[in-house]
Amino acid sequence: MPTIKVVNITPAALSGDRSQDSEPDLAVNPEHPDEMVATAFTPDPMGGPLAPIYVSTDGGNTWTLRSIVPGGGPHGTSDISVGFATTGGVLYAGILNSHGAPGGKTRMQLLRSPGISSTAPMETLVTRDRPDQPWVVAGSVHQNGTTRDRVYISNNDIGQRPRSAAVDVSGDARTAPPPAGFTRSLIERRTPEGQDAPPVRIALHPEGTVYAAFESWTRVTGDDVLDVTYDVVVTRDDSGGLGPDAFQDLKDADDSEIGQRVAVDRVETFNAEMGQERLGGDLAIAVDPTAPGSVRVAWCDRVGASPGVGCILHVRHSTDFGQTWSEDDRTVTNAKNPALAVNADSLLGLAYQQFKQGQWTTVLELTDDDWKTDPERHVLHQAPADVPAARLLPFLGDYIRLLAVGRDFYGVFAGNNTPDHANFPEGVTYQRNADFVSHQLLDIDNVTRVRPSIDPFFYHRAA
Repeated sequence: MPTIKVVNITPAALSGDRSQDSEPDLAVNPEHPDEMVATAFTPDPMGGPLAPIYVSTDGGNTWTLRSIVPGGGPHGTSDISVGFATTGGVLYAGILNSHGAPGGKTRMQLLRSPGISSTAPMETLVTRDRPDQPWVVAGSVHQNGTTRDRVYISNNDIGQRPRSAAVDVSGDARTAPPPAGFTRSLIERRTPEGQDAPPVRIALHPEGTVYAAFESWTRVTGDDVLDVTYDVVVTRDDSGGLGPDAFQDLKDADDSEIGQRVAVDRVETFNAEMGQERLGGDLAIAVDPTAPGSVRVAWCDRVGASPGVGCILHVRHSTDFGQTWSEDDRTVTNAKNPALAVNADSLLGLAYQQFKQGQWTTVLELTDDDWKTDPERHVLHQAPADVPAARLLPFLGDYIRLLAVGRDFYGVFAGNNTPDHANFPEGVTYQRNADFVSHQLLDIDNVTRVRPSIDPFFYHRAA
């Protein structure tokens, strides 16, 4: 029978932590799945210039901090995403580093570390001003007796507005010296209104077919809170995204432009709030490792939402390499942060966070028939949405991560860290000091009370 493990990854040495450690990401080493790295908006506990990553070498049971990421600050880095290559254990990261960027703008950096045991600062491969929300996907290919890492770091390159959806690709990121062969491909070929939405997501099939998904804004009104109309677009490259005309292998069946529109005229109130969290820009994509033509996309919008509903999550499926798409296979009301993954048995995993009855609930669903029958469903976490009071946005984060390695699923999310068994229907393990009887966090001395905050949580669904 499948089993679920949930772990609060804040180390015992940080039992006094009160920060808002939101917007988590996760990388699992496919060669050695016990090795994994997680990230969040976590500052260096010693106030140093490098931001930390969370490291586990025992399958997520225990975690330690290792400060090796450039650009540390009061919240660690800004956005950060990580990924391991398929073989060789090299770790890649894309970060936003606000240090040194002109006009207070963020600066994207693409980073490399030789492996999980390295304590040296990550090597900077590329630095470029203005991109937002880097997202890392990595794989390895064997050619002519050698192994090379193909690394994809998608981002919203607003320096290239209005066509801002982009992917930085390297065909030899493991051994090439900086910039490690990275080249930028602008994957938006239409003309959006102002820019594309922040999330740009990648799905890589082991045989080299690579998909990219983004949201193309077609109408925008407002200032801080934006009423946005957009199309959900998927494009594809059948040669690993390495050629001079990358991501041009999928054309729309209606207008013949590059990039098939999965859904059109979706609406969202960007930067509106729900449960102390901001809305807008939710997106995920996953490809079946056994079938390169089978791909799913998830996003959130207000189409069909009744008054008082923040947004609706949608999941759709293509079986012909993204050319045609199903109607909605799954919808969830008042949900955000969709994450998708497909395991070696073609089992689809969907994780999301739902605002319901004053709580944020984090859910994992697994289906082998696109929800035609009831899915395997796990409530990983549920807790009041008004605790703690938000210090900054995002409150939980603009995304969570779900990965499949072999038959297993691995994920990470952020949430209220009150130690209450009622908040964790599948059970939980804490490293930091916590009294589950009094529902109280405790400092390093195991006596002094610590107020609730936001922590990152890891989970593993073992087949």
